[in-house]
Amino acid sequence: MKITKIEVAKGIQWVEIPEANLRVLCGCPADSVKHLIKRGLILPQEVKGVACETGPNAILLSDLSLQNGEFSNLAEFPVLQMLYKQGLILPGHPNNTGHKPILIGSAAQIESQISYIYRGNYGLVSTEEIAQTGVPLEQAHDMMRLKLKFAFGRIRPTRDFIDTCILADDAVEVVNGVTLSRLQTNVFQFAYGGETVTVNLNLLTEEKYECPYPLGFRKLESEYFAVINSGEGDGWDIERPCMSSIITFQGRLYLIDAGPQISHTLAALGIDIDQVDGIFHTHAHDDHFAGLTTLMRAGRRITYFATPLVRASVTKKLCALLAIDERKFTDFFEIRDLAFDTWTDIEGLEVMPVFSPHPIETNIFIFRTLWGNGYRTYCHFADIVSLDILKNMVTQNYNEPGLDIHFFESIRSAYLTRADLKKIDIGGGMIHGDAKDFKTDKSTHILLAHRAGDLTPIEKEIGSSAVFGTCDLLISGTSPSDMHRRNAFTYLQAHLPGVPLHHIRMLVNHPIKDINPGAIILKEGETPKDVLLLISGLVEKICTRDNLYGSLRSGALIGDGVIIDNSPSLSTYRASSFVRVLKLPAGPGGLYAKVIKRNGLLEHVQKTANIRAFLETTKLFVDGLPAEVFNRIIDSVSERVYLKGDIISDKDLQIVNIICYGSVERIAGSKVLDVLKERDFFGEEGAILNVPYLYSLRVMEDMAVIQIPGKLLKNVPILSWRFLESYQQRTERFVYGNKHEDALNWHDIFSLNVAQMDIQHMHFIEIGNAIIEHLQKDIDRESLNKVFKALVDYTHYHFEDEENLMSLYQYSGIETHRKHHKELIRKVTEYIELVRNGDVPQKAAFMSFFESWVVKHLLEEDRKYGEFLNAKGIY
Repeated sequence: MKITKIEVAKGIQWVEIPEANLRVLCGCPADSVKHLIKRGLILPQEVKGVACETGPNAILLSDLSLQNGEFSNLAEFPVLQMLYKQGLILPGHPNNTGHKPILIGSAAQIESQISYIYRGNYGLVSTEEIAQTGVPLEQAHDMMRLKLKFAFGRIRPTRDFIDTCILADDAVEVVNGVTLSRLQTNVFQFAYGGETVTVNLNLLTEEKYECPYPLGFRKLESEYFAVINSGEGDGWDIERPCMSSIITFQGRLYLIDAGPQISHTLAALGIDIDQVDGIFHTHAHDDHFAGLTTLMRAGRRITYFATPLVRASVTKKLCALLAIDERKFTDFFEIRDLAFDTWTDIEGLEVMPVFSPHPIETNIFIFRTLWGNGYRTYCHFADIVSLDILKNMVTQNYNEPGLDIHFFESIRSAYLTRADLKKIDIGGGMIHGDAKDFKTDKSTHILLAHRAGDLTPIEKEIGSSAVFGTCDLLISGTSPSDMHRRNAFTYLQAHLPGVPLHHIRMLVNHPIKDINPGAIILKEGETPKDVLLLISGLVEKICTRDNLYGSLRSGALIGDGVIIDNSPSLSTYRASSFVRVLKLPAGPGGLYAKVIKRNGLLEHVQKTANIRAFLETTKLFVDGLPAEVFNRIIDSVSERVYLKGDIISDKDLQIVNIICYGSVERIAGSKVLDVLKERDFFGEEGAILNVPYLYSLRVMEDMAVIQIPGKLLKNVPILSWRFLESYQQRTERFVYGNKHEDALNWHDIFSLNVAQMDIQHMHFIEIGNAIIEHLQKDIDRESLNKVFKALVDYTHYHFEDEENLMSLYQYSGIETHRKHHKELIRKVTEYIELVRNGDVPQKAAFMSFFESWVVKHLLEEDRKYGEFLNAKGIY
């Protein structure tokens, strides 16, 4: 057998062809390297006397950047393993034979990975980018000098050390006679020497990417001020999560960093994402960054705490990975910028970020709160660098990479800040800390973290280790029981608007019950004996009959249908962590039902329950929402019925529509792209994403929809995430490789290798395709006017961004470029004036104009500044 295929984990496979010297990691979600280590596909070895590792030499990317809400392609750590742990890039290493790691996949995914890896390696890549975050120019120069020292004197483009293999419509040769073809989305076939194997990277509806290590379950109690140890390992540790902590303060929960598997970490601790009040972010390396998608799927925008320097680095990497505009970052997080070396009071919890030397922008954190005669303090120091390594970087030559002695001393002093509790990175090597630097540290309690394996005897003399889920108590005082009832009170107020407080207190006085992980709470078809209010923990909602797998948020009700008509449960509910519920008597005669009736809420509760029950069976709402948010949405829904043959109007495409029954086909030109059926949604382009609609929708059979105004959904991150995931998958065919004769196509030659500009240019293609679609069907003048207005607005927005970038780097051709921009704006404005005056442009004429604009301007004018920026390390 010439080809070997191994199932590694869900969404990860291994294909090996020894004769061709090809070892392919197929699919690279978070922690794929750890899965390979656990399966024995990465092993320690010795080559010509040099210790190193085995492993892959190529990565096959998923066609989809997101699956079931998680990143599908995170190639940073697999590439690092190949370059450094296998030795493919190390000077003089026997494995450094000139062969580079190969990224294989669609052009779109490869471009995203190239940009994301670049930002993961270097963060901000110029003095200008650093200064843009508000850092004084002289200090920005110092930071850039230090960065260049870590980078061995030069910022290198990703393609210097990675080869790519673009897989389009036809089979391609990967290497040494091995060919690869795409059978359908995310399904591939390798062929070599007369043999073939098929690789399927698609996840099923109910599947998630797997956690490589067991965590068990912990019952979390809220304390006044405490630190929960949620991660002590690093990106290579197959037994533990990466270094992180959770601060509990006065009943609020704050994460420090969001590494891979943060969703599993929170589940093991019984924390619902909507219980998280904020994240303090140290930096953008994947072992502290990959879990951001979990936070982006909250029911409200979680507060993001970091210095503007770190936030800019994180934003550029995240948006490169998702191929979205950097302004979208604020759609998912509430931004709270912090200043270096300055205390910020966050409702009693004070925090001060301190600059930490690292290859990318990093701030470590010191936390404190008043107590007794002073403060109780916690230091979270990830990532830091060994003081010996840092001292060797000291130089008095201001123009050389490195740092001066004063900068070094300020960092050493910050590292040795005295605290009641200090967690430090002791990962070693060129870019991590060393325990011996803290041998004389006067802190009361030191925790050693950020390394794989056991502590050495010397390290054990310096600091302690921590087990996952343990808690270091700094101040006690909060009664867990009081906290649970206070939360229950808030949740019931959301479910029962306008009910007097004394009625809510009656309900809250009922017993609270703890439920163990894995226990079935309520079975499908079973009539509940109690209505359960979920106070904390995670609950699965399962209906295999309809292929639905969701989860409940804190504040959700289980079994509330029994109040209305004593109906049995339509789903099975199962505890997936330790769970706490408030038990309320069920049935029409129970206190909960009496409170509802006495306050005239029966009709409201019945309507809300019916709509919520349907919405929770849809792809959009299957994971629920906080009760207050969900009820506000439900109160604003309306219903609409369409007849067979109807064309959905532009007005109805400015609202999110969810199909109750019937079906509608999505059409581009004369081609049917797909069919939407019960529980599917449409209209998010106009209602949420503010982009022109690329398709027509024709009703295939009588159809009823629930309509929801977009303004109610825009600030709900989990919904924005689902809309983005759906939209990106749908529009990919219009941007990459679309052979439709009436579509404008993106070609690799258009790329400037400047990520944000390429993303914006692709969006131009989308708008152009939307205009062409409108020009080849029955003209809806209002719709046509809107799509041309979108083109004009985006042209102004993009040209301003482009000119600001040129100005920042003092591009000499900026004035000539501005003249070209003015001329293009004039021509685009002529088109919208034509439409406003009642005329309709000819499709062929518009296509000729737009293609000429795209081709001429991109290939001739934009390429000039692209090459100029690339030469300065801007990609």
